[in-house]
Amino acid sequence: MESDALFTLGEPAAAPSAQTGSGGVGGFTAVGPDAPLPVRMRPANLDELVGQEHLLTPGSPLRQLVTGNAPMSVILWGPPGSGKTTIAHLVAGATDRRFVAMSALSAGVKDVRAVIDTARRQRRSGGPPTVLFIDEVHRFSKTQQDSLLAAVEDRTVTLLAATTENPYFSVISPLLSRCVLLTLQPLDDAAVRALLRRALTDERGLAGALTLDAEAEEHLVRLAGGDVRKALTALEAAAASATALGAGRIDLTTAERAVDTAAVRYDRAGDAHYDVTSAFIKSMRGSDVDAALHWLARMLVAGEDARFIARRLVIFASEDVGMADPGALGVATAAAQAVEYVGLPEVQLNLAQAVIHLATAPKSNSATTAIADAIADVRAGRGGPVPRSLRDAHYAGARGLGHGTGYRYPHDDQRGVVSQQYVPDDLVGVDYYQPSQHGAERSVATRLPLLRRIVRGLPTPAVRQGSTANGRASTPSAGDGGGPTAPQVDAADQVGDSADGKGQQ
Repeated sequence: MESDALFTLGEPAAAPSAQTGSGGVGGFTAVGPDAPLPVRMRPANLDELVGQEHLLTPGSPLRQLVTGNAPMSVILWGPPGSGKTTIAHLVAGATDRRFVAMSALSAGVKDVRAVIDTARRQRRSGGPPTVLFIDEVHRFSKTQQDSLLAAVEDRTVTLLAATTENPYFSVISPLLSRCVLLTLQPLDDAAVRALLRRALTDERGLAGALTLDAEAEEHLVRLAGGDVRKALTALEAAAASATALGAGRIDLTTAERAVDTAAVRYDRAGDAHYDVTSAFIKSMRGSDVDAALHWLARMLVAGEDARFIARRLVIFASEDVGMADPGALGVATAAAQAVEYVGLPEVQLNLAQAVIHLATAPKSNSATTAIADAIADVRAGRGGPVPRSLRDAHYAGARGLGHGTGYRYPHDDQRGVVSQQYVPDDLVGVDYYQPSQHGAERSVATRLPLLRRIVRGLPTPAVRQGSTANGRASTPSAGDGGGPTAPQVDAADQVGDSADGKGQQ
């Protein structure tokens, strides 16, 4: 007879033939005294679940799933150690539903169809409904996920799937649309600390046999990075070391040796957090790539949120690199996307690549100062009405108000730029953007004065075509290094009348 249990000690079994251990509940074996500490400390009910308060409100889908009040299929998305398997245990033991658990690492289409066929037979004979738990569902191929669609659609099974990958990328749309998506957040430091303290005193854990020094506790919390399984595993290793030494407490040295990771002096909510972040930014700004990588490593090892690091890189790309390397923003943005798509630990490679690019790139803060000056003028009250030629003229009656009258369409000019007032009257002639001579911005600095003179209707110096007074090319070639495309200025605007090429105003 087919066994409903595909799990042993709460972890995926190798094959569907695995048997339920003695005393097991809902497809999971009974937890023995020699089980790992994270397994022994799994919450026995929803009230013991810590760190997912946004999912625990009365009537929430998670509560309905656990109590069996609503047979809705659910996908649990969250980082390791956030409670996905714990929720599966709660579902398994809370009601009289038949609970089947499998891992996408080992199960195939044949296994899925066997569970569905059994569920369908039991349903027709008046048996209990079936909950199918699939761990690591993102590892299922499209074909394997397709095999679930019909059974989920007609509720032959209630699907409970867990994934650490973004389901919008890793789960097919038809399956995703048939499920409620619940996002689990990494546990914050307070939640991890509370669970460590519970494990120290609870009879299921260390039962008060040892105490934990404050420094050692902080080290374990930092090491966890929101993963309570990692924190409890480290605590168990440290407890074993302390017991072997005959000590009644776990100090920082014991904790460090047990988990083989030195304590990083870094408080994610305190001064060290801001000090390390400041050193990180200033090292990139100062083009010290090695120092920047050190501070990046400090943050990663300390468990800093990778999204925070990525946001700082995106800001830095415009604040300190800017137009000197316009491609830097694309690199930083791609790293931020990789954080969501890949996640730790692998995304540290993407972050390191972005840090190296930004630290070694030419620097310019011209975008920063330009927008700061423009905002200062706006806040000071400078800036009058929108010039009539620039006002919206698409609706009936707008022309009668003079909107759009006199507007010159730049694409109608062979140069691609025309003389026209774009700013309010009291800002005519104001220059906010001051390009540097660094990197790709050099070519912008060469073109910008000519652009401004044409737009503002000022006389433009006539020079030999293809050169400027200082000998630089006035119109860069396609391989000049980026930046806006130079206006195609007519030869009559660049070439003087005299044969020797001397310009005249």
